[in-house]
Amino acid sequence: MKRMISSVSLCLSLSLAISPLAAAAGSPAGDQDTDYRKQWHSDIYVGYQTLAEQSRALKDQAETYCKAPSGEELKQTKKAWLDAFLAWQEVRFVDFGPVEQGNRAWQLQFWPDPKNLVARKASFLLKDDAPLTPELISQSGVAVQGFPMAEFILYDQAFNTSDRALPAEHTCKLLVAVTNHIADNSKNLARDWNDFQSNYAGNAQYTDTTIKAAMAGLEILEERRLAAPMGLRGNGKRSVYNADAWRSGTSLIAAEASVRGLKNYFLPAFSSLLHDRKQPELAQDIEQQFDEVLANFPELNRPMALLLADDNEFRSLQSLYIDITQLAALVNDRAAVELGIVRGFNSSDGD
Repeated sequence: MKRMISSVSLCLSLSLAISPLAAAAGSPAGDQDTDYRKQWHSDIYVGYQTLAEQSRALKDQAETYCKAPSGEELKQTKKAWLDAFLAWQEVRFVDFGPVEQGNRAWQLQFWPDPKNLVARKASFLLKDDAPLTPELISQSGVAVQGFPMAEFILYDQAFNTSDRALPAEHTCKLLVAVTNHIADNSKNLARDWNDFQSNYAGNAQYTDTTIKAAMAGLEILEERRLAAPMGLRGNGKRSVYNADAWRSGTSLIAAEASVRGLKNYFLPAFSSLLHDRKQPELAQDIEQQFDEVLANFPELNRPMALLLADDNEFRSLQSLYIDITQLAALVNDRAAVELGIVRGFNSSDGD
């Protein structure tokens, strides 16, 4: 009985939480929302397909390198890692649907990692020559299974001066096993998103869910991926170790990819929605602000550590942060208010 009462209460709470966008499901505007969701689904599917293709290329290149190691092949492997990692960054904002199954997002990118669990897991797996089977990778936890583990193997300075550095045989086996897991995970994610089309397009609540996902992606970019390493949060000290992808020096290139992904896979349908809600000026302001953010690149396609260490260079990082903050304010505040969207708990908060 207690469980039944709790279930009824939950249903009532959910029904009361539905925003005006979701509540309009039976109206002409609600029917129009289906068109937005169809476009979002199609656009995001392009991103997932790109992720699957680049991840497969990474797997193939890792196998090629480990069969015949050379400096050139290692360079190509690092490039393949970056291409696949940036493809993930472009769709990283999607925090609902198939990516939630089996902690797929965490499998692809375990971050933040304040306890340096990736390095500890690598040390554990490489301390002996036990077989690195797909089953072992699947059972070893999300810190082992994604881009940060491959990044550690390819880029970590301390590790790459050890006797376990590539092309050590067991390390090569770990790299191949991890990149195979990334490729399988990405392929299955793209397939499942494609299969998700009718459910997604037919459920009015996914309009709000998609917008909230973009809002959360901007907030994480602003607060965690920029403000935290810049020393604008927490203890006030600049630290590149608070950034993601610091080992490869690609934190800012990844930030650019995330903004570009939002512009390509979220903004087109969102702009249409705002125009149809009689907010053309706001839609134009948001489009222009996306361009303002991206105008900071390619100048900022450099390791964040260099910008944090020099006050003159730091100013360019501040400029990016201001532009991101303004973009987040337009989407997360102005647009959310106009559309009647109430921001709630973000599952990626970790609290």
